[in-house]
Order: sequence, then C-alpha cells, then structure tokens
Amino acid sequence: MISRLSVLNGVSLDPWYNLAVEETLLNRVSSGEIILYLWQNAHTVVIGRNQNPWKECRVSLLEEEDGKLARRLSGGGAVYHDLGNLNFTFLVRQEDYDVSRQLSVIELACKRAGIPVKRSGRNDLLAGGRKFSGNAFYKHEGKCYHHGTLMVAVDTARVERYLSPSKAKLQAKGVSSVRARVVNLTEYAPALTCGGLRRDLIDAFETVYQGAAALLTEQDLDMAAVETLRSRNESWEWRFGKNLPMSFSCADKLDWGEVQISLQVEQGVVRGAQVFSDAMDWSLAPAIEQTLLGARFTQKALRERLLAAPLESNVRQDLIALLEEQEI
Repeated sequence: MISRLSVLNGVSLDPWYNLAVEETLLNRVSSGEIILYLWQNAHTVVIGRNQNPWKECRVSLLEEEDGKLARRLSGGGAVYHDLGNLNFTFLVRQEDYDVSRQLSVIELACKRAGIPVKRSGRNDLLAGGRKFSGNAFYKHEGKCYHHGTLMVAVDTARVERYLSPSKAKLQAKGVSSVRARVVNLTEYAPALTCGGLRRDLIDAFETVYQGAAALLTEQDLDMAAVETLRSRNESWEWRFGKNLPMSFSCADKLDWGEVQISLQVEQGVVRGAQVFSDAMDWSLAPAIEQTLLGARFTQKALRERLLAAPLESNVRQDLIALLEEQEI
C-alpha cells in the first residue's frame, strides 16, 4: 500500500544522464513509496531496449546535427525528444504497480488543462484521436517503472526528419517502431507549457494518490552510481553494440563501372563484406572489401576507411557519395 509520495524534477537535458537518474531511482525506490520523475531531453532520439538503431533512426544525420541517440531499458518504439516534450516516470515496487492508476494522473493533469484525453489499446494516450503520449514499462527484482512522453510543442518536422525510414537497404533483426499519427497538446491548449504541465502533473499526482509529495533533489541520489550508469548509456557498446545482426546493401552504375556493396553487420561492426563490380580493374572489389571489414557501421567510420584506402581518387569519392546517399 502506497503511503509515501516523492517527486524529482530533473534539470539536466542530457539523455544519457537522465536515463541514469531514472535507473538509480528505480534501484532506490522503497516499499510503500511511489516516485514521480519529470525530465526533458534536448535533441535526442531514444530507442527501445531491443531495437536496431539503424533501422529506426537516421543515425548519421542525427549526430551530424549535434543530436544524441540513447537506448532505454524498457521496450517499445523509437521517439524523438526536444524541449517541447516532457517525460514522466512512475517508479514503484511491484506490489503497488498499477498502470491504470498511474495513467489517471496524466489524464487528470490534461483534463485540468482543458484537453480531452482517451486511452488506446497500446496504453497510449490520445487527444482528438491522435497520439500525444506513448508509454513503456520495465520491471526488475520486484521494482517497476512506467514512463512515457508528453508532446506539448514538439518540432514534428524533426520527428519525420530523424525517424523516417532511411534509403538504406537494411534487413535487420530487432523490433521496429509502430508509426502513429501524433499531435501536440498546444493544439488544444495553446497557452500550455512544459513548465505548466509539470505543475499540473504534480498536483494530479497528489490528488490521485491522496497525499503530499516530498521533493527529491539529485543530491539525494547515489551520484557515483548515476555517473557509472551515464558512462554505460553513452557508450558505443550499449547504444549500438547489441547483438542484432543485419545486412546492408547498395549499388550504383558509375563512370568506372557498376558496383554493389553488401555488408554483414554484427554488434555495430562490419564483420563481412562482398563487393561485386564489372570494373576493368579486377583487384578493385577485393580492395574495397578489405577496406570496409572491421569498420564501425557509421557514415563517419566508413568514410574514414575509404579516405585512407589505396584507391583512385574518383573511385574513392564515388564510393563515399554512394554510402552517404543511403542515410545510414
């Protein structure tokens, strides 16, 4: 039975740090307590625990434009976060975990802002039949969290820019996102801000759970644990190195001949390469294969390998351009 309410208002905009705080809160939530964590990420794509980043996101484009890619512990699909989005997390022991009651906090806060809300079959929240909040869930050793997004005034053009399927021919294992029509809450409440919604959520939290919430600060957390988890969240191995094998291929007819590049990628690294070409130079195809083997599967790493390769200048530039067209 819940007898203690706690709220942490996050101040960082770093997704790797914020997800570390979330996990640290999960590890410390005590019996009879429920924690509401409110947080924001700047210019970030967050993917589910079992998703393939290259299948979900234009990774190179995101990173070239100073965005970050983060992987969370929970399942679900890929989402774009900016400062027009507010994230919430309910953290509680399993015996008090109640998704319906937790969602009623969101519903009450929206109702007070004059926004009509309905639930969908996937535990998403809809306004006017369009999705403004997606939810995901995680349980570990009797502790649970339920988190989600609240689209207040998200740049929806960037949602399409980074989450639209790329041109690359990827046959990847891992879970794909279900694309949905989305809506910003400001379409229904033009004066609404993320700061105002934070206050409404805390009020609704106290109303639904019938108590006054104690305010937590980051100084209440084990900051050494937070920093350790942040380092993991930022690492290549966590974000890209999961064992989700995939194949990639692209082809073009160039001045020096036709070329088809096929790569086998495992744990984010090119483990196999086959190049087919009708170029007059028979040694070209195996040279390209050896150049790409062992490279990380990123636009930057593949380009650097080709720039350093003993290839004719026009061949090198044509191959770089071909790979860049794939929007890896």
